[in-house]
Amino acid sequence: MTDVTLAVVAGTTATAAIDGISAAGADPELRKHTPSADIEIVADGRPAPDSVVPVSPSGCPTPAVVTRAVRELVGFEFVGVDAGLAVPTAPTGAQVLDAGAAPGGDVRDPEPVPDAAAIFEAARGLVPEIVESRTNASDGDDVDADDDRELLVAETIPGGTTTALGVLTALGERPAVSSSLPANPLGTKRAVVDEGLAASEIAAGDAADDPLDALRLMGDPVLAAAAGLVVGAVERGVPVTLAGGTQMATVAALARHAGVEGRLPLATTSFVADDPSADVGALADDLGLTLAATDPAFGESDHPAMAAYARGEAKEGVGMGGALALSERAGVPAGDVRDRVAALTDRLLAERESPS
Repeated sequence: MTDVTLAVVAGTTATAAIDGISAAGADPELRKHTPSADIEIVADGRPAPDSVVPVSPSGCPTPAVVTRAVRELVGFEFVGVDAGLAVPTAPTGAQVLDAGAAPGGDVRDPEPVPDAAAIFEAARGLVPEIVESRTNASDGDDVDADDDRELLVAETIPGGTTTALGVLTALGERPAVSSSLPANPLGTKRAVVDEGLAASEIAAGDAADDPLDALRLMGDPVLAAAAGLVVGAVERGVPVTLAGGTQMATVAALARHAGVEGRLPLATTSFVADDPSADVGALADDLGLTLAATDPAFGESDHPAMAAYARGEAKEGVGMGGALALSERAGVPAGDVRDRVAALTDRLLAERESPS
């Protein structure tokens, strides 16, 4: 599938250290490594030797495992975008482009992303490099710069649903997001967002006319960069799909408030779509998004990782929904995806226990 590129925007934010809002890593310190390791897993099939396999406190592996499994089966291209990584990454199997971002601050601070506008513009300017001169890292074939490209934009940032809630609130959009935890701690997230609104001296909807202000005051650098990519792709006439759940719907909200019209698909998982607390279907309707949710039938497997996904952990992220949609489009049986996810998970966790 050499005409499709998945761009995963990766970064960190101090918001992720708030107790009880994220399971994207076993503890707050390890969460700083999660986005870098996610890029490495999708690119190379394993994290760097000095990194770790991101798992939730209960042991559920990162959705990057699912995205990598589909990439091995389908063969789409991949590029990472550094939008505030706390830990450097340099995978061998993909390029990582720089959006010029520092890690995000705490959303409860007055200005958690002071350089939001610069990050947005830097990412907007990366689109030509991503879509016109890619080389397929999986097989080394050159891609003609004149070929039509399809871009999937995804994210990895612990604590990102809380900052997404902050941005949606600042924009005046439906304040509902999903969670990497089985039970969505929406009450905690809303309390955090309320603190952030007070610190930034804005009310719900005050940034409806200025999406960059919403990012600066209530967002994170990954949202800023992902929005820049989406706007840049639309401006160049590149078909773009938002590969993710409520965080990527928030990116769509930012794009809409920046003046983007027309079709914007949102490809997510059934885990997000079936989560009543996330209300992603209603949010997609509000924003005029074409919503597609893929069910990988992980509940049919007795593998511990897929059982964890099926019970609501790590519902989305690292482009999992978009990757699953690509596997479905390519006619890959869901059983093949499950088998590859199981084999990859077992290998990664075995290597984690017995590093070479």
